[in-house]
Amino acid sequence: MATILAIESSCDETAVAIMRGEAGARAEVLGSEISSQIELHREHGGVVPELASRNHSLRLRGLVEKALADAGVKMAEIDAFAATSGPGLASSLLIGSTAAKGMACALDRPFLGINHLEGHLLSPFLDRTSVPAHVSLIVSGGHTLLLDVEGAGGYRKLGGTRDDAAGEAFDKVGKMLGLPYPGGPEIEKAAVSGNPAAYDFPRSMLHDGHLDFSFSGLKTAVLYTLQREQGKVSVADLSASFQQAVIEVLVGKALRAARQTGRRMIAMSGGVSLNMALRAAMREACGKSGIELVLSSPGFCTDNAAMIAFAALLRHLSGERSPLGEDIHPNLPLARMPAVG
Repeated sequence: MATILAIESSCDETAVAIMRGEAGARAEVLGSEISSQIELHREHGGVVPELASRNHSLRLRGLVEKALADAGVKMAEIDAFAATSGPGLASSLLIGSTAAKGMACALDRPFLGINHLEGHLLSPFLDRTSVPAHVSLIVSGGHTLLLDVEGAGGYRKLGGTRDDAAGEAFDKVGKMLGLPYPGGPEIEKAAVSGNPAAYDFPRSMLHDGHLDFSFSGLKTAVLYTLQREQGKVSVADLSASFQQAVIEVLVGKALRAARQTGRRMIAMSGGVSLNMALRAAMREACGKSGIELVLSSPGFCTDNAAMIAFAALLRHLSGERSPLGEDIHPNLPLARMPAVG
């Protein structure tokens, strides 16, 4: 049995979680705290790195203390400390990583640097005893990835975005429409009353043989539509049409990946996976294809420390630890992570 304290500070959410588990048994989240900075960055229309790192510093200690109190765990009972080591904003990553290393050093406990993407990938399985073979679709503000997963630690990249991530495209289109930041949830709200067939936007690379993504052309098509319509556009219809184009590409590529790999399970994670229309479309497509769909719980879709704690727990139980001198990696690819076991 091991108890992990993990910190996630890769962008603009400060998060701390405490998780306990043992090999072959279901892990339990004992405490999970998230402090969002959305309101702080909204007036700037996006994340300001300096503001993000400053607020991580201000909020982190209080979140650690609250997570410990909620979990009923004393600091001396923590068996290992973990933090996101990348990818993310360098100034933000440093705050969480340095804090976790400091606590690990003070208590003479192991430290584990965890890949943010591995956290998202594993998040649909937080309430399971193991990570089965599957196709993983990670879709967030900064990443759109398809991976073939053998199990925890065994990952093979199948495809990724060649330009904008899906979540980034949502935010940029939201900004074009004059919607508040972040644009993704606002577009989803507007799309509810819109007609998804009102505008014929491109489904880039949907019918190509590969599994890469591209959303820059779709974003440009929206811009040209707004310029052509000159204020006459229906925000609801455009939002619905844009959202539908993104969904069809994500679902189509994920199903193709499952067919090509022979996997009978798709797991979807990341902040964009909260989109209810995307969830419904993926459920329908998987149901028709006889593929099991596993989704992250809503509370673990956006950036959180529980997913980092889970990845760290699996690695700690296999005997891994990271050097205290290991640096952060703002552009850390998932391929850098060694397999567990």
